[in-house]
Amino acid sequence: MSSTSETPLLDLLGSMTLESIEVSGLEPSELMLVRIAALVAVDAPTVSYVTNLEAIASVGIDADRVRGVLAAVAPIVGTARVASAIGKIGEALGVAIEEAAR
Repeated sequence: MSSTSETPLLDLLGSMTLESIEVSGLEPSELMLVRIAALVAVDAPTVSYVTNLEAIASVGIDADRVRGVLAAVAPIVGTARVASAIGKIGEALGVAIEEAAR
C-alpha cells in the first residue's frame, strides 16, 4: 500500500466511514445510534468508541440516548457486551457513564 500520508490506516478508515455515511441515507443522529449499537454488538475496543464520540456529540446525542441504545440492544447482545461497552465508553470519555449524567 503506497501512501504519502503519515496515517494511511486511519485515512482508510475515515474514507470508509464517509462512504458508508453517504450510502446509508440515514440522518446523522440515526447513523450514530446505529453505529453505537454495532460497536456494542461486536464488543469493539475503546479506541473505536473514542473515534466515534466526537461525531456522536456533534449530532446532539446525549448520555440518555446512549443509555437507551444500550438498553435496547441488551436483550440481543447480552449483558456482558453491554457491561463491556459501558466500561469502554467510560474509558473513552474519561468518566463513568452512569455518573456522567448526574
